[in-house]
Order: sequence, then C-alpha cells, then structure tokens
Amino acid sequence: MTRSRVLVAALATTCLGATGASAAAAPPGQDKPGSYSFAVIGDVPYGTAQIEAFPGWVDRINAQPGLDLAFHVGDIKNGSSLCTTEYFETIRTQFDRFEAPLLYTPGDNEWTDCHRPAAGKYDPLERLDEVREVFYDRAGSTLEADPIKVASQASIGFPENQSLRARGVEMATIHVVGSNNDRAAWTGLGLTVPTTRQLEEELDRMAAAIDQVRATFARARQTRARAVAVFQQADMFDPAYQTSWDVSAFAPLAQALVDEASSFAGSVYLFDGDSHVYNVDNPLAPGSRWLGIYGVEGSAANLTRVTVDGEINNTNFLEVTVNRPGAATVLSWQRIPYDS
Repeated sequence: MTRSRVLVAALATTCLGATGASAAAAPPGQDKPGSYSFAVIGDVPYGTAQIEAFPGWVDRINAQPGLDLAFHVGDIKNGSSLCTTEYFETIRTQFDRFEAPLLYTPGDNEWTDCHRPAAGKYDPLERLDEVREVFYDRAGSTLEADPIKVASQASIGFPENQSLRARGVEMATIHVVGSNNDRAAWTGLGLTVPTTRQLEEELDRMAAAIDQVRATFARARQTRARAVAVFQQADMFDPAYQTSWDVSAFAPLAQALVDEASSFAGSVYLFDGDSHVYNVDNPLAPGSRWLGIYGVEGSAANLTRVTVDGEINNTNFLEVTVNRPGAATVLSWQRIPYDS
C-alpha cells in the first residue's frame, strides 16, 4: 500500500543465532515528517459473537484516519474452542483485510492450550507448526493484502519474530505466550509434567525471543532511536498474580529487559495481552514486586508496560501515536471504541 510503503521502513533480514545476542547491523529506516500511529489489539475474536463481529471491527480499524501499522498480540480464539486449520484460515482471511501492515505474534490459545479436550486434544507443537504455515507463509512480510517487508528470524525457524523501525522507534514482536510459555503440562493429553520435546521447544523459542530483544536494543543504540517497543502475548506482570502460579519461564526475559532497558537512554514500551484488562504500569521499576518474583538483578524505570483489553473487554482497539521529538513522551495512546 503506497501510504505504508512511504511511511514504514523495510529492514533487511537480520541474522540472529538461536542462542546469544548477535545483532547484525540493519540499514537505517526512513523517518519522514508527519504524524505516525498504529493500532494494537489482542485476545480477539473470542467466541461466536466476536467471530461474527470481527470483520466489522477490522473495518472500523481500517476507517481510523492516519493509521500506518497494526499489531495483534495473540490469542485469535478462546481456549475452549477447536484449534482447527480451517479456523486459522478464517482469521488469516480477516488479517489480510487490514489496510495497514499487520504484525501478528501468536498467543497460547491457538497452539499451547490446544491439548484441552474442548480445543480438540491436539498435539500443541503440531498446532504451532500449522500456525506458522498459515500465518507466516510469506517470511519477512506483514499480513495485510499489500504486505511490506520486515526483518524476521525466519532463517532460524521463528518467522513470527519480526522487527522494523518507524519515526525513530525500533519495534519488535516476540513469541512469548501464557501458560508459562508452554511449560505447563498438557493435561488434556493425559500428561502431568511437561515433555522433553515441549521443554526443548520452549527453551529454543525463549532464546530466540531474547535474541530479538537484544538485537532490537542494539539497533536502537546504533540508530540513536528515541524508543524501543516490544510486542508479545504473555502478561508476565499480571496484576492478579497469585503465588501459586508458575511463571518461572519468564524470568530470563525479565532479566534481559532490565539489562537492555536500564542501559538504553530512550523510552521502552512493552505491549501485551493475555490478562484481558487494560492496564498501564512500570513493572520493572525500582521497588517493584516483580523484581523479587523473577529474581531480577537491577531495575528499569524507563520501561512502561501496556496491556490491551481482550475477551469480553474487547470493545475497543488501542491507537498509539508516535509523538514528535520534544514531546513529553515518545508514545501516547487512547482506546478507540469499535462503535465510535
């Protein structure tokens, strides 16, 4: 799409190892004058009524003036509906109707939790392969009808981890999901502990996500970016957290975010879904309980986390504006009702 191709810079593919933080330099993006904004949604559509409403919601997002980009932060279905390929293809059809370039990072409901009887008692890793087949058939490209090129980790098997730069903001999606990043047992398949292949997959995927984070910050320093924005499904900092919950899989990522954000001069934003309730906080700031929960060394006062409304609360999309240099904040946002 002409508007998006002018305003969004395509980055050459960055070669990242599955472990370690090797960040090859990416060519600079184009930061042209003018406003820039993007939409963020997640945990939608949930259930029959939302599936029926979803095309209209896509239309509403398309109608919003000035949107240059869109993100879906995972969970394209609820956890108690069938994880069929046909359903994935139905959502892909709607994703291709977006007029702005769309970046999608998977959630747990579309693969991790598909072992549940109500979801079809699938092998979650087989469903993960199918999610990648349906949604990432054009490696290094966005999802709408007229896609743009983005950098991705497709060369190491993680095409869903994508990145680009716009208006002095380095942006990246990382595949990190609820259900303790798929370290929870697949009880629907009669298992009480995670399998070896399950744990190996999680370790590799988390390593790739951390590589993506470190590479994004490395580029931000090289390009003197004003901010870094990371998008994922998992709410690692759920305000409803209970000590009985196992969130151990997220500890390495929490540490990586502190390491990188605390040594970055600009602002850092983490957008997620998963917990379904709009929330803005600073979960890695000094004194935060999350530093102790994850055993993190150091802190990052410059990291702001934004959770989008989802499930029954999904009555709106988040419109995020990249403000001009000199503004009080690099990013600002508002919730836009679908019926407005």
